[in-house]
Parts: sequence; structure tokens; C-alpha cells
Amino acid sequence: MTKKRNNDWKKRDGVVYSTSDDFEFDLGIDHNLATLPPAQQNLKVMLDKKARGGKQVTLVDGFQGTEEDLKELGKLLKNKCGVGGSAKDGEILIQGDHRDKVLTILIEAGYKAKKSGG
Repeated sequence: MTKKRNNDWKKRDGVVYSTSDDFEFDLGIDHNLATLPPAQQNLKVMLDKKARGGKQVTLVDGFQGTEEDLKELGKLLKNKCGVGGSAKDGEILIQGDHRDKVLTILIEAGYKAKKSGG
């Protein structure tokens, strides 16, 4: 059984060529990142309106886990608040100022969360 090599040259910018047949480039990214249990998550809930045309969004930052679990938590928050938003790159955006509601939902779900900023 052969292991698939990571040969995407765009992700290897700045790497020196190797003549070794066994050389494998490691990006240092753990693709099997496990999601921490809710009690170990340290989430920050804040209000943000930078680069959003003056519109306010509730930002949940600090999620550690898979993108799939992040999207699932984002979906729960959007449904409970009755608004739209997005979840990517470790952040959840909820449209509007829903800091108190989001904080309550997260704490009820067992997450360690606190308000910060704004």
C-alpha cells in the first residue's frame, strides 16, 4: 500500500528541492484535529462592525475543532437567534447584536464562554 504524497507545489512555496526518494513535505498542519469537548472550549463572544458596511455582527471566536463541528455549532446559534450568519476559520458570525442570547445558548450547551470587547 502506497501513501499518497502531498505534491501540491503551491503550498510548498520556499521549500528547497530534495533528491531523496523518501522525502515528504510536512506543512505542519494537523488535518485530524479533534474537537475539544464543550467544557474545554474557551469561546469569546463580541460585537464587531469592522469592514461590514456599518452592520453589526456577533462574533464567536476561539473554537478549537473540526470545521464540521464549527458549522454545526454555528447552525445551532443561527437557529436559536432566528438570524443568518456564517461559520468558518474558527469563527462564527451571527448577524446583528445577539451577544447576550449567544452567550446564554453557549453556556447552556456546556461551553466556557465570556463576553469580550464592545
